[in-house]
Amino acid sequence: MSQTAMDYTTKELMAAFIAGEIKDGETVSVGASLPVCRAGILLAHLTHAPNLKVQMAFTMTNLLNVPVLESFEFITDWRAARWAEFFYNHDIGPDLYKRRRQAIFFIGGLQIDAYGNTNLIGIGSDFRRLKMRGPGGVGTASMGTNIGRYYLYVNNHNRQTLTEKLDWRSCFGFGEGGADARKRINLPGSGPRFCITPLCIFDFEETTKRMRIKSVHPGVTLEQVLDNTGFEPVVPERIAITPAPSAEQVTLLRHRIDVDGVLRRSQ
Repeated sequence: MSQTAMDYTTKELMAAFIAGEIKDGETVSVGASLPVCRAGILLAHLTHAPNLKVQMAFTMTNLLNVPVLESFEFITDWRAARWAEFFYNHDIGPDLYKRRRQAIFFIGGLQIDAYGNTNLIGIGSDFRRLKMRGPGGVGTASMGTNIGRYYLYVNNHNRQTLTEKLDWRSCFGFGEGGADARKRINLPGSGPRFCITPLCIFDFEETTKRMRIKSVHPGVTLEQVLDNTGFEPVVPERIAITPAPSAEQVTLLRHRIDVDGVLRRSQ
């Protein structure tokens, strides 16, 4: 059994949780703007998923023997292409969508509601005068529909981010709730699996599809989660503690995956 790390950050904890969700041989898209998710994917690749198909910056590659995975900033950053085994074009039609149904994806949000619907458009009721403008849907609507499995991720756990009502909706999770929420509108895909935050992990209650607290991170209380969540999540009788990363995982993160220390910086 691997020794539990004694020194780790919340972001490293989240990356380790993500790594545990990924199985060998799967296909995973690595986004440039979600460094924690990217670190978790690459951590899985270097520990237990040597045959992981890593989609990164429009390329497909295997990074198992790359000694240090240097950072890149944008999805079109040429530096990621140094590892490419082949390049793929987004506009290749049905074959791409067929492969996506066997793939994994991560979706962030300026706002996420209790049923896993997300907003990447902006904050504010007037589209012409948004208080904060987001990147737009950036493909999350189609990925959330056609991908085999996807996860929600936020950098900040607060009432503004995890909110009862979205200002705008860019990706449909479970709509207004209900086990048949997606089937009612003939929407394929299983919806989000988990929502990963700096305080806890949410899953979705089977009947209502409302967010439910799956685990809280070490040192976090239930009261902290509830006080910082803008909706009432389902609270089960027993709540687990999110497992801490192993010493091996932290070593890999700091010396091969996250050498610039992005996961060790404060929010």
